[in-house]
Amino acid sequence: MQAKKRIGLIAHDARKRALREFVRAHAGKFGGHELFATGTTGRMIEKETGIPVRRFKSGPLGGDQQMGALIADGGLDILIFFTDPMTTMPHDVDVKALVRLCTLYNVVLACNQASADFVLTSAYFDGAYERAVPSYEDYVNRAIS
Repeated sequence: MQAKKRIGLIAHDARKRALREFVRAHAGKFGGHELFATGTTGRMIEKETGIPVRRFKSGPLGGDQQMGALIADGGLDILIFFTDPMTTMPHDVDVKALVRLCTLYNVVLACNQASADFVLTSAYFDGAYERAVPSYEDYVNRAIS
């Protein structure tokens, strides 16, 4: 029994082709899940695979923050983000924020094809997985002096 996952897809410009080819090669795996992506990446994946993708704005235009809000609201299980380690991005702070949010809310994060391959072939990908989300209640309710 396949448990439907909510999967975010993002790629820097130099890695869009690799992500497109990755999703196309694994279209059968992605087809039963709910996909979210930043603008150009989402349009490209939808066009290439025919799989519906909920598209946000382009990453530097706010799409990264929209994906981050989805993570913070508990609306994402996995983020596959093919990053370009060789190019400085004007929105590097947005990228760091996504990594931080995935860590904070215990969301699976794959930043290259190898880690994404491991995610897709994990027994948890098609099966049930109860993600432990830490409680930050003590932090939120701390006394500020």
